[in-house]
Amino acid sequence: MSASPTSTTPTKAVDYFVIFGLPRKLWIEMSALEQKFLQMSWKLHPDNFVNAPEQERELSLKRSSELNDAYRTLRDPVGRVEYLLGIEGARKEGEHKQQAPPELLEEVFELNESLDELREAKASGGDLVALKSRLESAEKGFQEKLVGLDAQLQTAAREWDAALQGEAATRKQVMAKLNDLLNRRSYIRNLVVNVQKELL
Repeated sequence: MSASPTSTTPTKAVDYFVIFGLPRKLWIEMSALEQKFLQMSWKLHPDNFVNAPEQERELSLKRSSELNDAYRTLRDPVGRVEYLLGIEGARKEGEHKQQAPPELLEEVFELNESLDELREAKASGGDLVALKSRLESAEKGFQEKLVGLDAQLQTAAREWDAALQGEAATRKQVMAKLNDLLNRRSYIRNLVVNVQKELL
């Protein structure tokens, strides 16, 4: 089967919200989403297409895969925000992602120093206990910041839903706020992951 440019177009154009018949809102009733997913999954199950022509079987597999991707994305609050901003053309990941949020510069600098000291101590067989303790404390602080950012993200998500029928300028402001929060979250999440790797 040759891949023509048109064969990839529908996949890119699939809107996960449309698959479930939902408006582009960030608050979703999870039990209703799950119920709809189970109903749709059952309809697309391969057993229902055993005697169908090959083209129909392939289409059901493709739709089943899209349904699974849509469900996985929409049930995750952060993934849902990222996806919404992506389809709205407002997700600028990487634009400011690698810059430490200004209010965290000092903490990030100290964290990186501690990580360097831990790596040196590991290499030279030095005492790791105090360094690990300091890093565990820093990790806990960044985890708390993540919790705070997730709360801000939920607040901004409610602002998005409220602004859905409003002015385009308001929606744009909310999208910029959501994008900024996601970038901060991504940056801090990476710091936490780096610390966790070193503490292993």
